[in-house]
Amino acid sequence: MNTLRLHHLTSVWAFSSRIGAIAITWCTLVFMSSPSAFAQDAPADETWAIHGQFTNITQGHPHFAAAYSGKNSLSTNGRNEETTDLTLFAGVSLWRGAELWLNPEIDQGFGFDNTVGMAGFPNGGAYKVGANLPYLRIPRAFIRQAISLGDAEEIREAAANQLAGSQSVNNLTLTVGKFAVVDVFDTNRYAHDPRADFLNWAIIEGGAFDYAADSWGYTLGAAAEWTQDWWTLRGGVFRLSAVPNGKVVGFDFRQNSVILEAEQRHQWRGHPGKVKLLAFVNRGDMAGYADAVHLGLATTSTPDVALVRRFSSRPGLVLNVEQELTSAIGAFARLSSNRGGKETFEFADINQAVSAGLSIQGDAWGRHDDTLGIAAAVNRISGAAQAYFAAGGLGVQVGDGRMNYAPEQIQETYYSWRSSPHSTVTLDYQHVDHPAYNQDRGPVSIYGVRLHAEF
Repeated sequence: MNTLRLHHLTSVWAFSSRIGAIAITWCTLVFMSSPSAFAQDAPADETWAIHGQFTNITQGHPHFAAAYSGKNSLSTNGRNEETTDLTLFAGVSLWRGAELWLNPEIDQGFGFDNTVGMAGFPNGGAYKVGANLPYLRIPRAFIRQAISLGDAEEIREAAANQLAGSQSVNNLTLTVGKFAVVDVFDTNRYAHDPRADFLNWAIIEGGAFDYAADSWGYTLGAAAEWTQDWWTLRGGVFRLSAVPNGKVVGFDFRQNSVILEAEQRHQWRGHPGKVKLLAFVNRGDMAGYADAVHLGLATTSTPDVALVRRFSSRPGLVLNVEQELTSAIGAFARLSSNRGGKETFEFADINQAVSAGLSIQGDAWGRHDDTLGIAAAVNRISGAAQAYFAAGGLGVQVGDGRMNYAPEQIQETYYSWRSSPHSTVTLDYQHVDHPAYNQDRGPVSIYGVRLHAEF
């Protein structure tokens, strides 16, 4: 017992040390992002703009019980990890309605155990690859063209990847280049941005939305959005990675993802809300879980999806709802599902998922710009996936060597404190039952601190 307590104290000390190590950097960026450091107001119609952001997410979990562990298991001994990204959003107006944006970014750090161990991974700032030393990449490089479809106009505020100015309320918007599918699809006012709201992957997106992406979450493609009054229709075609959970190289769209989304906007008792229905189909070289298990039995080996891939398709659906309940409280929910007999291609080892929660502004306690978030998610996999993982197979994030199946259950709570007009400090707690769908492991508690500054 004394040894266990000592281990917990050591974990807490290491976790605190990481927070202290980044405090100076964060404070410097807070000062830089203060109104006195930059121009106060953007012009009415910007011809160019530069914005920036800094986010550090530090998470830790103590020791938890597990009967066994595998290659893709969450470490039972307690871990502290951090991810840091510094992004520049540089944009210029090309011609009327057209904008070019580049987002060079410096990243550093890993998620727990190289971003494995849970289907609903706890850090939305973590990628499936990482490095101990900072490295530079360009996650976004795209052109957006807005075409007016009416006379009524609305004002667009200056923001990251958006020039200030006016735009027709009814319009057709085209986006082409390299960007994240979820920049356009499956967005939600209350649960979508790991730099501002929730952190868990299964809460900030539809868990079963296996959207096209490289190991960092971005890909090449094109999207169109047709907006008319109270509705919007979206469609897009995106390149899948060369192999599941791999890199996107070149412009070969043989393996692709097609996405359609319909959005309806409404007022409920004077409060705005949205309902979105999204359908997608991935087409590429992918394996069936049953085929991998059968080959493993025939060869007395561990099943491996890489050995049985052939060109196939995998469809799915996402229902996404957001609703303002009062001026200070908003609610959200997502339901998602995909074809469970096929392997995950890009996102997470989830076949069915449900998530819901509340976002509460701090008006009741005199902190309007603070936010309290409360949410829960339940993730499931198909019978074919259960058999594959129970036989020792590995997925994108799941693979304990064995499996005593139960749905993965996640609760997340965060409090975001607005420390200055351009910076926030967020405390985050997640409790996970049956991580990676395994009753023989967990539960596990995950503690986090997020520092965010923008200019």
